[in-house]
Amino acid sequence: MTPAQDPFYIVKDEIQDSIDKVQDTFHQWKQTPQNTGEYVHLTKELLTSCESIQWQVDELDKAISVAERDPAFYGLNEVEIGRRRSWTSTARNQVLSLRRNVEAGRKNILFGHSTNTLEPIKSKKHISQDNDEFIASESDQQMLLIKRQDEELDALSASVQRIGGVGLTIHDELVGQEKLLVELNLEMETTSNRLDFVQKRVAMVMKKASLKGQIMMIAFLVILFIILFVLVFLT
Repeated sequence: MTPAQDPFYIVKDEIQDSIDKVQDTFHQWKQTPQNTGEYVHLTKELLTSCESIQWQVDELDKAISVAERDPAFYGLNEVEIGRRRSWTSTARNQVLSLRRNVEAGRKNILFGHSTNTLEPIKSKKHISQDNDEFIASESDQQMLLIKRQDEELDALSASVQRIGGVGLTIHDELVGQEKLLVELNLEMETTSNRLDFVQKRVAMVMKKASLKGQIMMIAFLVILFIILFVLVFLT
């Protein structure tokens, strides 16, 4: 199986694309002022994306564990399994690093601590507003994460159902082919028995008949063969 057909590499590419997008968003987040709505929105988006990617990497790691139990069955070897483990470990570390940085930035705002020493001290009212915004964003993040997980589970369930349907179709086709083979075998046995019977009858008749009778029978059979040949091939 080529990498383009291997489900691992298909999922790996999708996860890597998601990581690249999160990194781009993270760079944008770092350049955004902390006391703006855009910063709050990007923080929520980054945390949700990191949570989703981490879940996908964990599921991919579980699939590797299954393949590791019987590598030959999946056409793998220890080197390939080690390579896949290394990639999931690297991807997980990248996501965890991004998530820690984002959570650290969120805590700085939540407790009114700015990382920029030149920024004026926020008023208590402003801090309270920021706290309310982050509490709301946290709730929205959890709801979005639950919704995304539900969608992923629905997609997984649909895939399992499709695979099950294909399996049932293949099973029905195999059962039908098996019936046809059994019927064909029975017909061949019946034809073989009839042919043996005819051959025995002909042998008995030839044995009982005189030399003249045998010659006449041979001539009759030759004439019959010619007639049949003319009827089949020349008409």
